[in-house]
Amino acid sequence: MKGAAHYLNDRFAELRDEAGLPEELVLHSLRHTYVTNLIEWGYSEKFVQDQVGHTFASTTAIYTSVGDDYKNRVLADALKRNTEDRDGD
Repeated sequence: MKGAAHYLNDRFAELRDEAGLPEELVLHSLRHTYVTNLIEWGYSEKFVQDQVGHTFASTTAIYTSVGDDYKNRVLADALKRNTEDRDGD
């Protein structure tokens, strides 16, 4: 008898294939996407860690990969703050 996780992975693969999506997309990809979105939307690291049930923050950090838009926004905000500090604002 198959376990629940195995069944879910197989069923997800069937639905993915029916939808014509790439094989690289696996059920675990949804977990990565969820964590990334929480980070990008500004939720605290502790909240994200609790959501995915990790004991250690370092484990959660492995799952986080933020998109280019988020990286660019963070960089632009940092540069703006740096420029404002130099201008005395």
